[in-house]
Amino acid sequence: MPAFFGADDIWGSRREKEAAEGVILVGVWALSEKEFLSEEDFRHSLDELEDLAKACEMDPRCRVTQQLPSVDKALYVRSGKAAEIAALVDAWEASRVIFNDTLSPSQIRNLQKILKVPVTDRTRLILDIFERRARTRESRLQVELAKLQYLKPRLIGMWETQNRQGGASGSQSSKGEGEKQLEIDRRTIDHRLAELRRELTEVTRERATQRKKRKNSRLPLVALVGYTNAGKSTIMNAMLEEWGTEPGSADRKVFEADMLFATLDTTVRRIEMERGREFLLSDTVGFIHRLPTTLVEAFKSTLEEVTQADLLLQVVDASDSHVSEHIEVTKNTLTELGAGHIPMITVYNKSDLCDPSRNYPRRGLRESSIDGERNENIYISAKEKESIHLLTSVILEKLERGDVEREFLIPYTKGAVQSYLMQNARIENTEYLDTGVFMHVKCNKIVAEKTERMLQS
Repeated sequence: MPAFFGADDIWGSRREKEAAEGVILVGVWALSEKEFLSEEDFRHSLDELEDLAKACEMDPRCRVTQQLPSVDKALYVRSGKAAEIAALVDAWEASRVIFNDTLSPSQIRNLQKILKVPVTDRTRLILDIFERRARTRESRLQVELAKLQYLKPRLIGMWETQNRQGGASGSQSSKGEGEKQLEIDRRTIDHRLAELRRELTEVTRERATQRKKRKNSRLPLVALVGYTNAGKSTIMNAMLEEWGTEPGSADRKVFEADMLFATLDTTVRRIEMERGREFLLSDTVGFIHRLPTTLVEAFKSTLEEVTQADLLLQVVDASDSHVSEHIEVTKNTLTELGAGHIPMITVYNKSDLCDPSRNYPRRGLRESSIDGERNENIYISAKEKESIHLLTSVILEKLERGDVEREFLIPYTKGAVQSYLMQNARIENTEYLDTGVFMHVKCNKIVAEKTERMLQS
């Protein structure tokens, strides 16, 4: 994004400063019917906010909480608590205050007048993490789009002199002598948003072309989904190490780390255990409670990979005490994306780290989920080779449930048909007869139908 009107001042401190930035975390336990949380859930939400701050290379030094019937419309907290936070900013030498909810533009403006330091809300913090993690052109465009959509209504109060007149030229020139700088800033953002949407439309077309090519390969697609930092990338890398088929598979591993949103970019890799037993594996961006709607919207073209999957692997951190809430967040997000109907295996990862007192199912256990035969649960540790072998065998078993058995007599003059089946079907038996090659195969319906057409042509 071009640096316009001191963009570093609008969006926050430069990263060199943020690396050592001390922050104070603030949360309101709102008891209103609309936003009811148990005390345990509220504490967990603040723990998650602290992890988000650390992922942004910040140093959380203090927590401030307040219990209210509902958040204050003017300040989020009550005025007395705001004064208390201002005193804590000095006491803890904090340079920023982070709030555990999305703040309105007026709340940000009012709080900054009292606290005398920059104010960040949960949405902006997640956006900043996404900005740091984005690597590909597509993800950078998506993050910038979401960031500007967040920024536009919050321009008021971000400048010390709002009434100075603009003097830009060209398409961003002042409409008249009395136009305020704020109006010029808004037009600048609108102009950039239009550019981003055009670029993303082009990238989306490219992704659709790639997706069509993969679909033509007739290989089933398995998508890793789930809460952030549950171990999706670890599972993909473990499978690549065992069965990656592409040149330099070991070098094509995805980045993995024990942090929130370690990876943003969707990657697809080919997994092949043996001839005729292979699939495409896709790693996607992780979900989180209250994921900003602007990010969900901006990343929809990327997340569409999930909607095209034949099977979903919902990876959850079995050692987390809030695993049920994480599953619910993933379920709601998948429903929003239109992927709630796709068969799923819920993978309880990190089972080796579970507290023994919780009497958690042993690793390697398989069971049907409460959703019925379509879904299944499995308990593993992605760091153990035995677990990865078990998971992969379960994946293949689920994928093969929709396969059909066919017998073909292929004339020797149609060697391309035999070659096609050897690449795309599981060969159960082959016999060389006088009239041609007899093949008994197991494959999906698309491969069977295409084989029949090839034989008839």
